[in-house]
Order: sequence, then structure tokens, then C-alpha cells
Amino acid sequence: MTHQPHPEATSPATDYNPIRIRDAVRRLLDAEGLPPIVQAGHPVLRQLAAPYDGQIDDAELTAFLEQMRAVMHDAPGVGLAAPQLGIPLQLAVLEDKYPVDPESAAVRHREQLEFLAVINPQYRALGTETASFYEGCLSVSGYQAVVTRHRNVELRYTNSAGEPVEEWFSGWQARIVQHETDHLQGVLYLDRAELRSLSSNAEHSARWSAPEIDEARRSLGFLR
Repeated sequence: MTHQPHPEATSPATDYNPIRIRDAVRRLLDAEGLPPIVQAGHPVLRQLAAPYDGQIDDAELTAFLEQMRAVMHDAPGVGLAAPQLGIPLQLAVLEDKYPVDPESAAVRHREQLEFLAVINPQYRALGTETASFYEGCLSVSGYQAVVTRHRNVELRYTNSAGEPVEEWFSGWQARIVQHETDHLQGVLYLDRAELRSLSSNAEHSARWSAPEIDEARRSLGFLR
């Protein structure tokens, strides 16, 4: 058996220099309407995003984070990373206030997540517990797959006021944190997914929308 590297180990660094990043952000902010979400196959989704270190000024950073939040809500989604708008910067927004039925919320440990804008985030697992559920991505439109992720994580990031923050997240909130932070490392959820579980949104809604994945696992033959 050959050793399989971690997905992020294969991601090249972005080839955008600071001026190109600044100009790309300004084009998005100057354009009418909301920018489109780039889809799998776009190189920026497979590159290591540049750490934010002043490529755009404070006013532009605030405006761009607000634009990212608007795109996330419009999609709709629970998170969005800057590379999903074609910008290779280590920025992401997260928010989950959608109503969820109590059974699903209990099984998936899903609680509402207040809005967060995170700069240069890094996470690490807390403990060894994992959870496996279907998830999707706004940059892989139309599909979902089962991903096994850490149940509890610590996130270190800088907030929009420039302050360092350390927070712990668990359950579905931890899943969102990992998914969005992975984007900044050039990693898509499919890199970590059980590919035999891959389902179109239509098939997922028709067959696998139960909170647990047991039936999908038996029928599709994954996580045996």
C-alpha cells in the first residue's frame, strides 16, 4: 500500500502577489451586484491562500468581509472562504442560523452559530472523537458526500478588529470550521470524503436525508 499524503500537502502556494490580490478584491467591490461563487476546477480553489497581512486596507477588508457574508446568505450557505470568490486570501465567514428539525439537530449536534469573520485561521483536533455525516459545498454545486471530521476542534484566528482569538467548537459548528479552513489550504471536502457516498442533491433529498447515515452506508457500500 502506498502512502497517501494529506490533501493540503499537494496544494501549491498561490501565484498572486499582493498587488494582484488587492486589485482583484477592488474589482469585486466595484462591480455591480454580488460576485459569483467559483466552482471546482478553478485553480484558486487548489492553492494555498496567502496569509492576510495588509494586502487590502482596513476599509476594504471590512467591505470585502461584508460582501462575503452577503454572498453566503444569498447562496444560501453556512460558510464561505475568500478563494470561493476567486481571492486567494486566508479569510472566511461562518454563520448558521437556519432552522433545523429537532431530531436532525440532536443527531448532528447542530446548534446555531453566530456570525464569525476569521482571518488566518488554523484549527487542531481536541481529542480523538470523529463524526461522519453528509455535507456539501457551494463550490461543488449539486452534490453531497459523507465526510468524517473531528467532533471537537480549537480554532485560532485573528478577528476583524485585529485581535487574536482562540475558540473551541464542537459538533456541526466544528464541521463548518474545518470545511471553511480547509478551503484556505487548497482542500475541498471531496478530498476527505467517502467517494462511494457521493450523491446528487436530488438523490440525497430522495434517499439519504435522514439524520443518520446508516442506510446510505449499507446501500452505497462505504465506511464498512
